[in-house]
Amino acid sequence: MSAIVEPISPSKALIMDTMMDENNQQENMKMQNDESLREEQLLESDYSTSDHEVEAENELEPEVHEPKLYIICPERPELVLCEPFFSTPKECLFTLKEASRYKLKFSFTVSNNVVCGLKYINTTWKTGVRVDKTQVMLGTFEPRKEPYVHELEEDVTPSGVFARGLYTTRTQVIDDKERCYVDITYYFDIQKQWPESP
Repeated sequence: MSAIVEPISPSKALIMDTMMDENNQQENMKMQNDESLREEQLLESDYSTSDHEVEAENELEPEVHEPKLYIICPERPELVLCEPFFSTPKECLFTLKEASRYKLKFSFTVSNNVVCGLKYINTTWKTGVRVDKTQVMLGTFEPRKEPYVHELEEDVTPSGVFARGLYTTRTQVIDDKERCYVDITYYFDIQKQWPESP
């Protein structure tokens, strides 16, 4: 039995061609949409990774390194205190002459993150009685390899028989979140004259 093939009229052929074109266009649009979706997902993934990196960086605790305290007297060589050091009432770190001019200089480096509201606190006692407390706002500092340097105003050591003797000093450096980066205690004395050079 032979198959009968019905001829397609020109109008039907045109309709079928139109339907095929529409199907092809829909497939092309679907492929483009899928490609656009993949690109958006990749971009979102990149942004998400970048955001996580920024968040991780912001979560790092700031660190203050290499703190050094300088005692500067016009009549004497500069004294430098840096950890670690050993100081006891019988082994003073230095001696100052009464009624002499001096000033303190503080240097340090910052790493990991910005340290905000850094302040320097220096408390001094004599025979257990607090005789001085100095608090200076140093400021906010960004991480960098070069040290920051801050000089305090010049001062004068006390004078007189009651001013001479042994002193205890505690130096602290803390930020606005009360994180302590430096906490050292040392001893020095004030005498009538400068000690003789060795």
